[in-house]
Amino acid sequence: MILLIQYTLIFASVLCLVALGGCFSEHSGVINLGLEGVMVMGALGGALTLKSMAGASYVAVVFAVIIVSAISGLVYTVLLGVASINFKADQTLIGTAMNILATAAATVMVKAINMAENPDNVSSTVQYVEAKKAFIVMIGKFEFNWFMLVAILALVISYVVLYKTRFGLRLRACGENPQAADSVGINVYKLRWAGVMISGILGGIGGIVYITAGVSEWKFETGVAGFGFLSLAVMIFGQWKPVNIGLAALLFGFFRALSNVYSGFDVLASLNIPSSVYNMMPYIISLLVLMFTSKNSAAPKAEGIPYDKGTR
Repeated sequence: MILLIQYTLIFASVLCLVALGGCFSEHSGVINLGLEGVMVMGALGGALTLKSMAGASYVAVVFAVIIVSAISGLVYTVLLGVASINFKADQTLIGTAMNILATAAATVMVKAINMAENPDNVSSTVQYVEAKKAFIVMIGKFEFNWFMLVAILALVISYVVLYKTRFGLRLRACGENPQAADSVGINVYKLRWAGVMISGILGGIGGIVYITAGVSEWKFETGVAGFGFLSLAVMIFGQWKPVNIGLAALLFGFFRALSNVYSGFDVLASLNIPSSVYNMMPYIISLLVLMFTSKNSAAPKAEGIPYDKGTR
């Protein structure tokens, strides 16, 4: 039971962080379908930092990894910002291209780094066995991960920023009616850039949380197993509201955690259900949830529509 709670919380942390990133982007009016790619690049930056800081103080490792992962995700989302905001390109196509590019680019970069260190090592794997311990604190038998606290803080801050600040009000206005927002002096382009960059920061951190969730090395050819898209489902199920997103992340995280611990439950183990079925469960649940909730979607009305001042 402890393991189930532990994995539920860490996977929920991933989904919460990335879904909140998508929430900020879509509230500004830009659909970030490239969250999967943003996660990969954030994971790459964080993993390389973990690898290079083996032996450093735990506090330094924690802060450095979070900062580098956030910056990596931020830099990668610049592609989405330039293409969708400045050049008004199709946001769906840009996001899809970003997802494909990220995994390929990360694989090539890791292989190049590994070969530079050892010509016989052509794998796309990054190991961070010792440095990963900086994020773990044992509370009895429970393995507390500092990323869980990061996710909670991000959830609280996101709620305050979106609903209790002038910035949040203006950001949401740009996603609902950018023409009206512009007419009262709000710079729609700047706020859309802000939303996209925040999504990059949170998505990048979510990427490093995911790859360090249960293992001490990561093969970047595998990407992040569709967690970027699963986070979008969490965001939609949560109706673009931080509190609801947090609750939805716990639900989806629970089903994802089952694939890691089902063998420890006699009732589940006795069913002899293949592990692949448990791995599919969060994605099946996401399809069912979206099937029944999409009709009542509270999506920002202007999301995905490039803003042009000339259309006012």
